[in-house]
Amino acid sequence: MILITDTKIKISVRNLVEFILRSGDLDNSVNPRDPDAMQQGSRLHRKIQKRMGPEYQPEVPLSVSVPVSRDGLDFEIIVEGRADGIIKKVNDTEPNVIIDEIKCVFAPLSILEEMIPIHRSQALCYAYIYATQNELDQIGIQLTYCHMESETIKQFNETLEYEDLKQWFDHLIQEYCKWASWQLHWRVVRNASIKATDFPFEYRPGQKDLVTGVYRTILRSKKLYIEAPTGVGKTISTIFPAVKAMGEGLLSKIFYLTAKTITRTVAEDTFQMMSDMGLQMKVVTITAKEKICVLDKPNCSPVTCERAKGHFDRVNDAVYDMLTNETQISRTLIEEYAAKHCVCPFEMGLDVTTWSDAIICDYNYVFDPNVFLRRFFFEEKKQDYAFLIDEAHNLVDRAREMYSAVLEKQSFLDVKKIIKEKSKKLAKRLDACNEVMLRYKRECDDCTVLGDVGDLVIPLMRLMTEFEEFNKEYGDFPGREEVTNLYFDVKNFLAIHDIFDEDYIIYSDYGENQSFRVKLLCMNPSRNLLTYLNKGRSAIFFSATLLPIQYYKEQLGGGEEDYAVYAPSPFDSKNRLLLIGKDVSTKYTRRSESEYIKIVDYIEKFIKAKTGNYFVFFPSYQMMTVIYELAMDRIPEIILQKSSMSEVEREEFLAQFVNEPVTSKVGFCVMGGVFSEGIDLTKDRLIGAVIVGTGLPQVCNERELFRDYYEVKSNSGFDHAYLYTGMNKVLQSAGRVIRTIQDKGSILLLDERFLNSQYRNLFPREWDRYQIVDRSTMSKYLNEFWSSKE
Repeated sequence: MILITDTKIKISVRNLVEFILRSGDLDNSVNPRDPDAMQQGSRLHRKIQKRMGPEYQPEVPLSVSVPVSRDGLDFEIIVEGRADGIIKKVNDTEPNVIIDEIKCVFAPLSILEEMIPIHRSQALCYAYIYATQNELDQIGIQLTYCHMESETIKQFNETLEYEDLKQWFDHLIQEYCKWASWQLHWRVVRNASIKATDFPFEYRPGQKDLVTGVYRTILRSKKLYIEAPTGVGKTISTIFPAVKAMGEGLLSKIFYLTAKTITRTVAEDTFQMMSDMGLQMKVVTITAKEKICVLDKPNCSPVTCERAKGHFDRVNDAVYDMLTNETQISRTLIEEYAAKHCVCPFEMGLDVTTWSDAIICDYNYVFDPNVFLRRFFFEEKKQDYAFLIDEAHNLVDRAREMYSAVLEKQSFLDVKKIIKEKSKKLAKRLDACNEVMLRYKRECDDCTVLGDVGDLVIPLMRLMTEFEEFNKEYGDFPGREEVTNLYFDVKNFLAIHDIFDEDYIIYSDYGENQSFRVKLLCMNPSRNLLTYLNKGRSAIFFSATLLPIQYYKEQLGGGEEDYAVYAPSPFDSKNRLLLIGKDVSTKYTRRSESEYIKIVDYIEKFIKAKTGNYFVFFPSYQMMTVIYELAMDRIPEIILQKSSMSEVEREEFLAQFVNEPVTSKVGFCVMGGVFSEGIDLTKDRLIGAVIVGTGLPQVCNERELFRDYYEVKSNSGFDHAYLYTGMNKVLQSAGRVIRTIQDKGSILLLDERFLNSQYRNLFPREWDRYQIVDRSTMSKYLNEFWSSKE
């Protein structure tokens, strides 16, 4: 990544050559043109280095400073990196010094006939730096390609004169100078505007302490975990101090990470508000490829998309054009400039992030090992990044999935049917994998924990080698998508197996349609998240439901030295009525028509207390449907959430809940669904919520494995597997009611288990006052609440 001080710009060798020297078509088809794209070879790197002999010096840090005078500025460009190896010959053989660059690949070495240009350029940079520092007239470079499965090696060598190297490197730097000059000029403008920017609101109670805490956390290079109830203003309270830290030179880039579109919009609006007040920052939101692609379905190939043809020949000009002419970088602007220069808008948007001050994006662009932004996180070196992680409670399950991998036995058979007439070799490799899976299946009745899958990994690696050969020969054909899906599933399985440790278990079971599968299941994502968090300076995790906070610290990379705070709610507790039904339960053993009728009685009395809009949240679609059938004749205007609603359908659903309604409307929704978090129905658009049940996840093999794992680890199996997840859903659902200081609303918790200390200990502080009711006493409390002055 690029690091800027007042008169110095640091850039890695890899980023420099990949940015300046790229050219040609954009082609995301499975293709072995860049074998290094499958890189998983950290361990193999070290193994190769150890067997290179006494003349070989591994992992040598190199850097060179180049003085530049351009556009009225005098500055230095510092190019740095780490050479895989330097070979110093002890005899008179020339060249006396050789720079070695190691690349571990799945692709067959037979397809390599020469050095891959981008790899050669990296070696040339290291060669120039070393030759300059040691005053060499001549130096050699060596590309060592190692096959991941067989560990066989193929090497290419080249000898270069220093003058030729210098001429090549000087041209490379000159191409980069216009970007460096622009960046330094922009930094002056940006920092001046940051210095003049004040907090845009009057501080709410506790908010100034929160802003100060975020700034100090960044200053001290720590992590901060914030339980921030609705109304605290957590978005501005994290963005503002991060922006100020950037102006002080503490940060080079701000990543605002979210799980859902609605929270990305809030972040965008916050930056825009600060921009309207004079702040000048380049802020870009990464839009998913499926949403911004100009094709109906993304297919990045020069054959199917005119923009892919020659994309890399034009994209740098497109980015520079935008940067020098625009300040606020919206999705619409990216689409306009991409059309102007005939480039892919998604890939152009990613390139714009390199030069942006703040990036708003989904978690996976930072933490997912398959799609993380390599330009920022590939290098091991720590950078001055701040990660602002919104709705951080969502990251636990998301991260577990990111760092897990699964293979289904049926996929190998399906792909074999598709390719058997094209490649007998690939079919044979698929058979070998299927045989191992079949053996696992015979040993699995329901769910089996496996100690090791080494006997599967070996045929999978052989399969990957044959896949590379196959993909080189065959382009598109009927069934290509299924073949590609298995290719990436196997790739991911091998990558996750490579980082497998005590935070994992391996198990086999039967998924949907009784399909047999083997899964590498991440039990605690903390260590894997730290791999990426440690590449930045500081991380701020915040949510309205981050309880218990020690659990989230444990799961999200927190250490004893990191901070945790509970921001006080700014809302008057008199505007919230919290009721707990003491004579009803949704336990499986209690589910019956009589119990369901009790629930309907509660809902009916709850909404009759005051005309208005209400949500009722259920633990499942199944229970929601059962209650609906019992309630439809007693409760008018029930609106049901449907499964898999489109964005338009969701907007239509919410639009029915209007301010100052004449009659009551009741939305039946599912806890943990699209309407249980991230939506704001203020004032009279929502005045009450009924939470039916404790939100505990359904019992399944995976949940039981979590339970067993944490029972052994910390004697808290039920809490980790069920309780914390369930209560988070409850708190998120209840949080839909009070959204602003002007709001007034009631919340009804329908399950006697909420009276147990195990559940009450997870209530937020602002839930310190509640009333225990039954169907006969509830109306009294509701009438008193709604008749009281606001």
